[in-house]
Amino acid sequence: MGTIDITYFNLFIGLLLLAIPFFYLWKFKTGLLKPAMIGTLRMIIQLFFIGMYLKYLFLWNNPWINSLWVIIMIFVAGQTALVRTQLKRKILLIPLSVGFLCSVILVGMYFIGIVLQLNNIFSAQYFIPISGILMGNMLSSNVIALNTYYSGLKREQQLYHYLLGNGATRQEAQAPFIRQAIIKSFSPLIANIAVMGLVSLPGTMIGQILGGSSPNVAIKYQMMIMVITFTASMLSLMITISLASRRSFDAYGKLLDVTQEPRK
Repeated sequence: MGTIDITYFNLFIGLLLLAIPFFYLWKFKTGLLKPAMIGTLRMIIQLFFIGMYLKYLFLWNNPWINSLWVIIMIFVAGQTALVRTQLKRKILLIPLSVGFLCSVILVGMYFIGIVLQLNNIFSAQYFIPISGILMGNMLSSNVIALNTYYSGLKREQQLYHYLLGNGATRQEAQAPFIRQAIIKSFSPLIANIAVMGLVSLPGTMIGQILGGSSPNVAIKYQMMIMVITFTASMLSLMITISLASRRSFDAYGKLLDVTQEPRK
């Protein structure tokens, strides 16, 4: 049995469910109604455009075009992270981009080429969706971790300098702040992994089953999706922090002003 299509009219009927959360956002004067409505509208428009783009990307299935699309995704993810972390572009943009790119290449190619054993590792059907899944998870984990890392350094500068003064290297002095960043960023993911299949059924697995795949195939794919997103998120974070830290301190180990000036 194939996937049951959703007509545009039925899609509209489904979107009416948003009236429930929108009502409570308005009723309790949360100030989130307008952002939620704008965000939903942006999601709808963006997904329709992405659907049209992917239709032609899948049709062309050109390795160069597919690679260019992923590079564009990395650039957009980097810009988004800059906005969410409010860190300076000159400090974070290149480390983030390098972290995202290396993780997509290493983890994504490993999954597509070695686990799935596809002859064409740049196949649009796999390369673009896998890169997108990795990018989304790397973005969210990096934003949380980087905010935690730099806010901890600002708040606990005395601890950082104390460790340096007692003979610790920069990497050793930064380790407690990296530890807190990892804990804050990855604790929810680890908790989610622990109850997956028992409490929650993940979207990738449900999507495959609704698309006609057998539950056994969907389960194996979901296992690997969790493994590669966890791995890529950790790898990208370590690369990003390693590169960004070199730009974040002066020659004496003092933390520079890494925060963007607030827009007036």
